[in-house]
Amino acid sequence: MRNSRKTDCGAKQFLARLVVRAAPFALLIDWHLIRLSILFLLAAAAVPAAKAPPDEFRARRTALRKLLDDGVFLLKGEAEGYDPLFRFAQERNFYYLTGWTEPGAALLLTPTDEILFLPRHDQRAERYHGKRVSAEDADAHAVTGFDKVLPIEKLESALDAALAEHSRIYAPWTETYTGQLRGRYPFRDVADATPLIAQLRLKKSPSEIAAIEHATDVSIQAHRAAWKRLSAGRFEYQIAATLLDAFLDGGCEGPAYSPIVGSGPNGPILHYMSNQRRMDRGELVVIDAAAQCDEYASDITRTLPVGGKFTPRQREVYQVVLGAQKAAIAAVQPGAWLGGPGQSLTKIARDYIDAHGKDQHGEPLGKYFIHDIGHQVGLRVHDPAASGPLEAGMVITIEPGVYISEEQIGIRIEDVVLVTANGAKVLSAALPKEPDEIEEAVSK
Repeated sequence: MRNSRKTDCGAKQFLARLVVRAAPFALLIDWHLIRLSILFLLAAAAVPAAKAPPDEFRARRTALRKLLDDGVFLLKGEAEGYDPLFRFAQERNFYYLTGWTEPGAALLLTPTDEILFLPRHDQRAERYHGKRVSAEDADAHAVTGFDKVLPIEKLESALDAALAEHSRIYAPWTETYTGQLRGRYPFRDVADATPLIAQLRLKKSPSEIAAIEHATDVSIQAHRAAWKRLSAGRFEYQIAATLLDAFLDGGCEGPAYSPIVGSGPNGPILHYMSNQRRMDRGELVVIDAAAQCDEYASDITRTLPVGGKFTPRQREVYQVVLGAQKAAIAAVQPGAWLGGPGQSLTKIARDYIDAHGKDQHGEPLGKYFIHDIGHQVGLRVHDPAASGPLEAGMVITIEPGVYISEEQIGIRIEDVVLVTANGAKVLSAALPKEPDEIEEAVSK
C-alpha cells in the first residue's frame, strides 16, 4: 500500500508516547486492555486504504437525481457468467454510483428516492464464489450504504410504481436491457443516461485522486522494475511479465490495460500488444503500461534504448517529443482544450514537433504525430471524454508521440496530469524521462 509504511510508523510512535505517559499510573492501568489496544492499532496500521466512503457514493447519486427532470433512472450492474474464468469486474458507472462490487445488482433512482436491488442467496453458487450479500441479510443496509435494499425480483414492480409518478426513463442506450425497456414501456421516452453520468465523472474527488495517485505510484515502480530487465536478447513478453508481476505485488487488481512493449519495428504501432518479439541492441522500445488499483487506473509511457544508449538520431527525435510534452504540460490550465479547433494542447504539441524536427526527406515531423495529446483518466484508462474545456479536478494524460515506420522509430512519452486551479500537477513525475536520466537508469 502506498502509505502503509508511513501509517505504521505513526502508529508505533503513538504507542510509544502512550506507554511513556502512562508509566506513572501503571498500578491503575488494566494492562490486558492496553495489550488489546496495541494489537488493534498495529492491525489498523496495516489495513489498506479503503475505497471512497459511503457518503461519497450517496452524494454522487444525489447529484444524479437532481438531473433526472421528472424521470427515473435504471442501471444494472455486471452479471456474472455461468463459468467465469477471470476476476469479476463491476460495470464502471454502476461502481461509480454505488461502490458495489458484487454481481447481479441493479439501481433505481427517482428524484426523491434510491433503491439497490440484490440477488437472493444461492447456496450452490456461493460454494463456488463465496458468500454474497443479499437483501434479506440483517446487515444489508449497513454493508451497502443504502437505506432501501430489495430483492432483485422486486425491480419490475418498483419500476412500475416509479413510472406511475414520473414520465421518463433514463438508461444507458448501449445496454440490451434498454431495448427491453422500450418494448415494455412503448409510450415512454427512454433517454440515454450515459451523458448524465459522464458529466459527473469528469471532475475527480480527493478520494478518486488518491486512488489514481496510488495506481500511478505502483505503475512507476513497475516501470523501474521492467527497466532493470531491459537488455538485448530478451523478449518483449518478459518485460510485460515483470510489469504484471509488479502490479499484483503492489496490491493492485492488475493492469489497467494490456501492456504495450513495442521494440524496433513494433514501436511505431500505437496499440501493439502481442509482445512476442526479441529485442536487439540499438533499438528503441516503447513501454506503455499502468496498474489498476482500488478500481482506478493510471496510464504511463516511456521510450527507452535497448542496450542503454540512444543513437544520435533517436536522441534527436526523443528531444523533440519531450519538448512537445513539456510545452503541452505548461499550457494545461482550466479553460484549455485537449483537442479540437483553436489553440488546443494537441495543436501546441504538433506545432512544436513541426518546428523542431524533420524526417529523412527534410519534411517536418508533425505529420508523424497522429493522435490527440491525451484523454481523461479515472475508473477506466480512457474515462468519459469532456465535451468542453478542462476544469480543475480533471485527471488527463499528456502523451505526444512521433511514429516513423521507415526509420523504425516510435517514441511516445506519457504522463498522468491533474488539472489544478493554477495549472498542472504531474502525478507520474517521479519516473525519469530526460534522455540522460533514461540512459543512466537503463544502464544500471
